[in-house]
Amino acid sequence: MNLKIALFGIAREIVGQSTLEVAAPAGQSARGLLVALHAQYPALAGLSSLAVAVNNEYATDDTPLHERDEIALIPPVSGG
Repeated sequence: MNLKIALFGIAREIVGQSTLEVAAPAGQSARGLLVALHAQYPALAGLSSLAVAVNNEYATDDTPLHERDEIALIPPVSGG
C-alpha cells in the first residue's frame, strides 16, 4: 500500500520536503513506519521524540495504518 505522510518542523527539514509517499506492507503499524523511515533517513532517529498522528489523533506504536489515512510526523516542539 502507499502511504502519504505530512512532515512538520525538523522532520520536514531532514527529509527535504513537506510530504512523503512511501510503500508499506498491508497492516503496517505506526512503529513499523518509524523504523522504516529511520532506516531511510537516519537523522530522524536522532530526534528526542517523533510522534505519528493518524487521522488527527496521536497514534500508539501498534496503531495499524491504512492507505487512505491522513498520517503526519510531528517532531518535538519547543517554545513558550
